[in-house]
Formats: sequence, C-alpha cells, structure tokens
Amino acid sequence: MNDLNAANAFAALGHPSRVAILRLLVQAGGAGLTVSNMRESLNMPATTFGHHLKAMADAKLIQQSREGRALISVADFSALQTLIEFLMEDCCRGSLSSQTPLELEIS
Repeated sequence: MNDLNAANAFAALGHPSRVAILRLLVQAGGAGLTVSNMRESLNMPATTFGHHLKAMADAKLIQQSREGRALISVADFSALQTLIEFLMEDCCRGSLSSQTPLELEIS
C-alpha cells in the first residue's frame, strides 16, 4: 500500500454513512449482507445508498457479488488489514521507541 491508495481509502470513508455501512459489513463477517438488508438496518434512502457503496467498492474496501437478484456486499478484510498495517508500520519509532508497537488482531 502507498500513500495514494491509503488516501483513496480514507476519502471513501469520508462520510458518516459510509463508515456506518462498513461497520455493519464488518459485523456481518464473511457472509456479507444484501443491499436491501443494509438499507433497512441503517434506514438510508436508495438514492444515496448506491452512491456510497460504489465509492467503497471503487476504493476496494468492500467486495460485491450477485446471488440471483440480490447484490451481496462483504467487507474486504484483507484490504482493511493492509490499511491498518500501513498506518501502523511506523508506530512507536522515534521519541516513543521505548514502547512496544501496538499489535492488532481481527477476530
């Protein structure tokens, strides 16, 4: 990951609705959720919901697939972990060198 990829990911999360969508998908795990289930859970209008999903898919934070007529969205845990590792790769260097780096675990 580089600065540009990280900036694109953060830009895609630069709206409270997108953060809420991603948090919901993280909670859903590998099974993901249909667009209609997410919209119902978050009480968002269809007109803006698709725009938010597209922005996150374009930033590769979520993956989408079709199952019949349903569009299933899943958080891309690998991409999220890469983003976290990118942010933390220089953790605790310099003046904080006596501290141990923060270890992250996704369960």
